[in-house]
Amino acid sequence: MALIRRAGQADIAEQLGVSVSTVSRALANETGISDAVRRDVQRVARSLGYKSKHPVDRSKLDKRALALVPLNSAIGNLASFYHGIVEGMRSQSAESGIAIDVRLVQEDMVTLDFVKKQVAKSGANAVVLAGIDPDDEMVEWSMDTGIAIVLANGSDPLMRFSSVSPANFYGAYMATKHLLDHGHRKILHYTYHHRPTIRQRRRGFEAAIADHPDAEGILVISNEHSSRELLSGLLEKKYDATAVFCWNDSVAVTMVDALLGQDSPMPENFSLIGFDDLPIATMASPRLSTIRVDREAIGRGVVRLLASQMQGEQAVQQLETGVSLVEGETVHPLI
Repeated sequence: MALIRRAGQADIAEQLGVSVSTVSRALANETGISDAVRRDVQRVARSLGYKSKHPVDRSKLDKRALALVPLNSAIGNLASFYHGIVEGMRSQSAESGIAIDVRLVQEDMVTLDFVKKQVAKSGANAVVLAGIDPDDEMVEWSMDTGIAIVLANGSDPLMRFSSVSPANFYGAYMATKHLLDHGHRKILHYTYHHRPTIRQRRRGFEAAIADHPDAEGILVISNEHSSRELLSGLLEKKYDATAVFCWNDSVAVTMVDALLGQDSPMPENFSLIGFDDLPIATMASPRLSTIRVDREAIGRGVVRLLASQMQGEQAVQQLETGVSLVEGETVHPLI
């Protein structure tokens, strides 16, 4: 049986039409090689399965990361959520020796060209996308350049990027089970049909309902019905439900007074639960029952993944931080 020859630097040089010394310097990340040539060399090396006999000591490379945080979320109703993630990243980056540059951006501006420009300006060799889902162009660019991308409060169903997110499936299962344990059997889940993380919450809700043959789950999608329309429908008894599980606290809090306040026309045992345990959940009267997410733990986990990738880790890792139930005052036994 003929032995399979391992690809070498000469094979890479021949395919690209450059010298072997150029290939060697590009693979060693030496100066004097253009970014375009370095990317081409690294791309062909990966495609040929090339393995260096003298791998680069990544511990000696600069560790600089660019974190892009959506402006609308950072100053809107999710401000405290992303503030916690950023604080976690900053505290862990100091411990990990990573310089992290946090920038607020308009989410619809985060194209591949925009990311390229931001990376060039900052000199970053890794990127964090906080609550921003990358497109296919970013996948190819990340692979070609070797610049790691880690998702904060996100996940990639195709497992091309490492990510850190709360345990959305199990948190939603926990929230729904809490309502079921209080006797509710007709539960409405108000959800958002877009991000993979939120779809996991929907799956957790459906799994909990499926575990109780006598329970009925009602889905209302925010893309099709606004929270105001849903609230009107609930008050007008258009939905046969005794409890509502909202996909986040921001939406749930807007309904607390109307559904559970002193002047509410809803039954006294009507129940409502949210997700995230944002500060506004503690400000609601009555205090919102919800699922607590450790936002700083998400940020710390992101930086730990960045550090491992900067050390040469190739495996995609999808980490989940644990969540916990906050009982609050908005879930009541169904009598």
